[in-house]
Amino acid sequence: MPPWGEGIETTEREIGGQGVREIKSCKRAREREREREREREREREREREREREREREREREREREREREREREREKERERERERERERERERERDATVTAEV
Repeated sequence: MPPWGEGIETTEREIGGQGVREIKSCKRAREREREREREREREREREREREREREREREREREREREREREREREKERERERERERERERERERDATVTAEV
């Protein structure tokens, strides 16, 4: 590997004032590319985090829906219990009427 870095197609003889600046420019370009890659990776990580948050929100919504369903079931059961109680009350009234008639 040449002393001025990997991937630079040049030789010592070609290195003049301009050539040195070109090499430095290449190094800066590589550094900028590395920085852009780091930024892309940070953006990918932010997107993964947003996706995880969306998934958590979907799970919370599913849980709320399950809770609403449980509440509907409890309400149905309470209504059935009220109906059974009304039926027992009607039975008692019929029994009382029959007893009163006898």
